[in-house]
Amino acid sequence: MSLKFPPISGKIPQMLHGADYNPDQWLKYPEVLEEDIRLMKLAHCNVMSVGIFAWMAIEPEEGVFTFEWLDKLLERFAANGIYALLATPSGARPIWMSQKYPEVLRVAPNGIRNLHGARHNHCFTSPVYRDKVNIMNTKLAERYSNHPAVIGWHISNEFGGECHCSYCEEAFRGWLKNKYGTIEALNDAWWTAFWSHTYTDWSQIESPTDRGEKAVHGQNLDWRRFVTDQTVDFCRHEIEPLRSANSELPITTNFMLDFEPLNYWKFTDLLDMISWDAYPMWHDNGADDSDQAAWFGFNHDVFRSLKGGKPFMLMESTPSMTNWQPISKMKRPGMHMLSSLQAVAHGSDTVQYFQWRKSRGSSEKLHGAVVDHVGHEHTRVFRDVAELGATLEKLTEVVGTTVKPEVALIYDWENRWAVKDSQGPRNSGLHYEETAKSHYRPFWDLGVPVDIIDSECEFNPYKLLVAPMLYMVRAGVGERIERFVENGGVFVATYWTGIVDENDLCFLSGFPGPLRKTLGIWSEEIDSLHDHDSNRIVIQDGNALGLSGEYTARELCDLIHLEGAEALAVYGEDFYAGRPALTVNQLGAGKAYYIASRNDSAFTNDLLARIVEQEGIKRVLNSELPKSVTAQMRTDGTNDYVFLSNFSANKEAVQLDERNYLDLLTGDDAGQSIELAPYSCRILKRESK
Repeated sequence: MSLKFPPISGKIPQMLHGADYNPDQWLKYPEVLEEDIRLMKLAHCNVMSVGIFAWMAIEPEEGVFTFEWLDKLLERFAANGIYALLATPSGARPIWMSQKYPEVLRVAPNGIRNLHGARHNHCFTSPVYRDKVNIMNTKLAERYSNHPAVIGWHISNEFGGECHCSYCEEAFRGWLKNKYGTIEALNDAWWTAFWSHTYTDWSQIESPTDRGEKAVHGQNLDWRRFVTDQTVDFCRHEIEPLRSANSELPITTNFMLDFEPLNYWKFTDLLDMISWDAYPMWHDNGADDSDQAAWFGFNHDVFRSLKGGKPFMLMESTPSMTNWQPISKMKRPGMHMLSSLQAVAHGSDTVQYFQWRKSRGSSEKLHGAVVDHVGHEHTRVFRDVAELGATLEKLTEVVGTTVKPEVALIYDWENRWAVKDSQGPRNSGLHYEETAKSHYRPFWDLGVPVDIIDSECEFNPYKLLVAPMLYMVRAGVGERIERFVENGGVFVATYWTGIVDENDLCFLSGFPGPLRKTLGIWSEEIDSLHDHDSNRIVIQDGNALGLSGEYTARELCDLIHLEGAEALAVYGEDFYAGRPALTVNQLGAGKAYYIASRNDSAFTNDLLARIVEQEGIKRVLNSELPKSVTAQMRTDGTNDYVFLSNFSANKEAVQLDERNYLDLLTGDDAGQSIELAPYSCRILKRESK
């Protein structure tokens, strides 16, 4: 059975390689624009994202459109075998619009309207801004939706931010009316009897800010949901004229690393492809970059999972350095190839950069680019880009292949919002993201592929479901997890799970709420430890996982009672010494583990490795991987494409398993042992089982 997805565009069924291109900054330098075409070919680039912030160049004054420069550019692209992802320029409005229609500018939480400037300083609710965007996108669609060089649309840029103007406040009230129906239902859901905060009329409700209401957690949660929904609605509004002109052109918008304010799962039905912007801080930990690599692997997996395994797009990365990180460090030799192929290994069918050519002035003049200020190809960075481009041309058979994990990790946006708003048990840091990372890293080390999913996703495709700190259990989720386990699945939960429902109201049936039966425990209370405190986790002799010894617990220790579960480990110290610290509960054909304390990485690594072994979870390679080396795999159902990546400054050797492997780039037999140079990746091909 073929597992391949179609390419992003039938016009160019190969890996896409290119950059954000801003010719509107160089209209007075025609010689630069001509030279760019020559350099794009030398760099093996085949696609450019064009026009992302070009509103002023397209409409310099209201109603006056100057498309001639864009016409010439796209004609030049078409004549030279280069394609365009054409952007809508709504990420930054022109100054004439801000002056004539100040309502398009956002109002900050302090109630003051922003001045013109920056990016993303526009109100998504403003009727004027929506109208102006519709006019712009309609004209772009009418002119270019059937252009031979255009292969897709790039909507706006890095959506984000919120507005507290009167339009948004009224839209929030309308959103709430639609959700709750009556003010009484809203008061019940928000528990507004607290501090006598009961509302008696919809007009009394305002967005939560520091100058008003922020203590009602249900209100805070609904505001975040509203901001996401309003952003999605604005994106839908942008897309409508583009779809009307040519429904065949795929559409994307670029997401950002672990971006908390917007629930990206709400965009999935709207977009044809997922794309995101990845800027790792490489070389921040001496010779070992595995922590950064694992975290960015986690994010690659998030964006692949958003569309059910469909290949995503690496829309932005830097071929050298950024100009906005605390330390703008250059990539060491090999790292550009390695980090780019990491995205491909996790499911990307593109490698693109911000930016093609360095801006001459303003805030991004020192941000990395393919073409430096010197303007020619004789630079280390350009050579790295060209080398990668030549490599990507050899990966055409990988295009459209997917990743089919047996493991899923629940990383839920709404749960994350609620965790951070919880006010206890540890206000110095509950560390939700770090907890998720610590439960992902063991799989990365083992070479076990993982999907990163929302709690409302399907669980049935997986053998193992890991849910770190699932504080909020939305309606129906607990029941679906219970069925998953009863039907033979393995579930792993941690401390601070099953505390509240979707309205951020505590369960009255005892924690972990609807997961109490599944886990076979009752959580009575949780101890929050000072940073200098710790406890011991003592493994019980003869436990089913074959674990032994002791581990260290820090920060959080859940005090639980067994209600059918078996204790695999107990606490070693404090008044709760001897009480369960790790449990397993048999339910139907499956089992559910509960990790009661936040433990050092050695515990999490050993526990998840034993579960992987015991449950027969497939690893990419049936051999041990050196530290800082990982194995990822894409497949089309007939052939597997194995990416062995070394994220250290040292040479490493990997022993292959008993299967036959070819080096995909050379076609040679890979043998039984692979040597990985520092910061390098080898791509192997084998038959699928």
